[in-house]
Amino acid sequence: MKLCVAQTRSFKGDIERNIGIHKRMIELALEKEADLILFPELSLTGYEPTLADTLASIQEDVRLDIFQEMSDKELITICVGLPTRSKAGVHISLVVFQPDAPRSTYSKQHLHKDELPFFVPGDQSMILTLDNKKIALAICYESLLPEHAEEAAQQGAGFYLASVAKTAKGMEKANKGYPEIAKKQGMVVMMANSVGPNNETESAGGSAVWNASGALVHQLDDHNEGFLIYDIETEEVTTWTAEGHRAEGNF
Repeated sequence: MKLCVAQTRSFKGDIERNIGIHKRMIELALEKEADLILFPELSLTGYEPTLADTLASIQEDVRLDIFQEMSDKELITICVGLPTRSKAGVHISLVVFQPDAPRSTYSKQHLHKDELPFFVPGDQSMILTLDNKKIALAICYESLLPEHAEEAAQQGAGFYLASVAKTAKGMEKANKGYPEIAKKQGMVVMMANSVGPNNETESAGGSAVWNASGALVHQLDDHNEGFLIYDIETEEVTTWTAEGHRAEGNF
């Protein structure tokens, strides 16, 4: 089984355009035989808390049907970032598409204090099972909280996939925190970060994979879109970056 974390640049509030970017990234990951692909936090809108109430949608949004179609046809699990709305309010969510299965949503359970004016927390964890392997989902701030990772490990997860939108300062913490989590909980940690503008700051890329011993397996740079694909059997990583491709019209 091969797990992929994508590093993308979102266009602020432009869901349709970002869907196109996601589609192309999925196609490229499929060429490398990925079985799952995880995108950064709020990847379909960009990390824009002040716009979240306007941009929020639901997992049944017909604009997302393309992801279910791709999942069904190519037998790939797809996790995309989107603000979603419930009776409680607006959530920071991952909408998950699995082959021939109803789509589902994981909403960030632990919010940073800066997010509280705009979002409400989710109340359930999500563990995906692929090829008899358990994969836990986490979103940015909570993914570095020891209790969140510990709960995932207690539920039997061997893989901890973090969807984030971290600045350079945030990445300093991430590069220290994720290997500690991996080693303590005995889980492979994979992080998908974005690049480019996000909420008047800059996301700093650096998407990465740490093995269950806490060693860094591979890490992307701080400015190129691309992805990392981790083969859980061989522990080898396949990489691709979009450097130059967008300018040439190929991405």
